[in-house]
Amino acid sequence: MVATKKIQNKLATVAKDVLFAPVYLYQGRKIKRDTVRLPEPNGERHGFVQLGKGNSEPSAQPKQTLNLLIVGDSAAAGVGSETQQEALVGKLIPILQKQATISDQFEALCWSLQATTGHTSFDILRRLYIMPTPSEPIDIMVLSVGVNDTTSSVSVDRWHQQIKDIITIAQRKFGVRELVFLSLPPMAQMPAIPTPLNNFVGAKASILDGILQQTCLTYDNVTYMATDFPRMIAEHSNGTPIDIKVMFASDGFHPSSLMYGYWAQQLSELIIQLLNPSDAELTE
Repeated sequence: MVATKKIQNKLATVAKDVLFAPVYLYQGRKIKRDTVRLPEPNGERHGFVQLGKGNSEPSAQPKQTLNLLIVGDSAAAGVGSETQQEALVGKLIPILQKQATISDQFEALCWSLQATTGHTSFDILRRLYIMPTPSEPIDIMVLSVGVNDTTSSVSVDRWHQQIKDIITIAQRKFGVRELVFLSLPPMAQMPAIPTPLNNFVGAKASILDGILQQTCLTYDNVTYMATDFPRMIAEHSNGTPIDIKVMFASDGFHPSSLMYGYWAQQLSELIIQLLNPSDAELTE
């Protein structure tokens, strides 16, 4: 009976999508025509910073450099912000610099941003193949991928395979210690995407995101980070309602600098947890 209901619901969804296909096509073309194309922000895309300058106590063991690589699409590239300092990487690095749990282990942070607007999972996979093998293994690799796969014609099978291929090359070629995939954003809530197209796009994003999450569970040292969108809103609103648009840039599609800040905070918390698994176990 349950299986029959699922089949009926799936058939109803397919029928609805077929019915709305001309509307989806019209709205999709209108978005491409009318949406403002925001540039990638200017600013540094790699750097080397010292950690724990204020700590005068000598370390019992020699410290190493923490190697951080952020790879992905326009969100990773910081589109929606005017400068990299206001984008994800620009918000993330200062937070990591202040963490004693990181400076206790590492004396410096070497970071690099490899991201391009419009990149799909296939583009990111190709980029990883082309990039030179690093001289030292990457401790943390962060990947932002999926939005452009959602808006393209990629099949769920190809999406699944390309995510697996990305994991394989990240671990084999880059020696990644911890690989973090950021969840897809709530595309149904993007102001730039009108109804009913937003529901269609949101549903596809949810399917790809579910596959991403399940794939991460099948690998060691691969983590799926579900962006806590409700937390972002709650912390910003201080108990009062806010317009969801403040979380998006002027194009109504990319994150705003405000969202990048919350995103970086959540990511930094996860990185600290991954680098200090014993501390996380003690708090459970």
